[in-house]
Amino acid sequence: MAGVNHAQISSISDESVDGPTSYTENLIGTLLAIFGNLLVSISVSIQKYSHVALAGTKDPRAYYRTKTWWSGLVLMFLGEATLFVSYAFAPLSLIAPLNAVSIIASSILGFLFLREKWKPKEFLKRYILSFLGCALAIGGTYLFVTFGPNSHEKLNAENIVKHVIGWPSLLYLLLEIITFCLILYFYKQRNANYLVLILLLVALLGSVTVITVKAVSGMIVLSVNGPLQLSYPIFYVMFVCMAATVVFQATFLSQASQLYDSSLVACVNYIFSTTFAIGAGAVFYMEFNHEDVLHICMFLLGCVACFLGVFLVTKNKKKAKAFEPYVTMDMLQGVPTIHDKGWVVQPDYNGSFSYGALVNNDSVMPTTLPIDQKQLAVTPDPNVNLYKTTDLKKD
Repeated sequence: MAGVNHAQISSISDESVDGPTSYTENLIGTLLAIFGNLLVSISVSIQKYSHVALAGTKDPRAYYRTKTWWSGLVLMFLGEATLFVSYAFAPLSLIAPLNAVSIIASSILGFLFLREKWKPKEFLKRYILSFLGCALAIGGTYLFVTFGPNSHEKLNAENIVKHVIGWPSLLYLLLEIITFCLILYFYKQRNANYLVLILLLVALLGSVTVITVKAVSGMIVLSVNGPLQLSYPIFYVMFVCMAATVVFQATFLSQASQLYDSSLVACVNYIFSTTFAIGAGAVFYMEFNHEDVLHICMFLLGCVACFLGVFLVTKNKKKAKAFEPYVTMDMLQGVPTIHDKGWVVQPDYNGSFSYGALVNNDSVMPTTLPIDQKQLAVTPDPNVNLYKTTDLKKD
């Protein structure tokens, strides 16, 4: 009896030690993910600002020769590195939905930092839905962080191999490969360039990406703090899969961005990628095995609120206008320059030396010029020279 009591006490003490440790690691991973997404959104805004600033001046430098653009690139690397490390501390299902922080932060920075133009009459129409979307995304983030999975497994090489060869993971990967091949066939052979199909390819690749990122990040962090894990072959298998899926993801995302509006791509991609990432975490790493029904329902409610919030934010974004040729005047030499290439951004503020911008006026009805009926009645003879040779010499 005493032995049983001692065993029970020891098991209870182990659980009490694992509970706070898991909660602390989840908190660290969540904060790292939020901070990384904020850095990514700030870096994108800084790089966009550098492009706009160069387009509005006579600075002949390329964008990659400015300090502003390089500072944005450094922040981008720091943000992505922070996100990479966050996967080692928190469950996959908890980190993936936090990408909404980047979208919300980019919307706020675009309004404040980049000073996007708006009219007072359009304020309610444009920004109330955006504010409502931000509120929904913040509330949803609180819900899925609060009710998300608490148990977190420290991933070493042995645990990762067990997850890979388990029948749920093998069945999941087999179904993903079959689905990916079918969608790729319709996309390439049947020219089905639908946004849903392209982003489904991205999401399927993204689910493999987050699985491998979590494995690689967990093994690196564990190698820093404890036994070395980089000597196992599974580490390099996961690393190669991670790099390959990231490259193909970027390719399909680039194709989607060329065919469709960027805000629509960002919204649908977030919903698909988050859904598949949560499914990957639930099947591959079994993150919801120890959660009750109430916590799972509240977690899913938080994710749905985030999806709706991101949809409202991206729906009210300004659509990117296609490049329109414009003319600039060199004030020193008085020489006009025609810009007919889409490599730069057309200056759009009062301090620019631009004129004659070719604005799309589809909503304006064309005006008809007065026509002299006598001139229409007389058909000019092509053999008759209207100008004398002496007049041309004088000119």
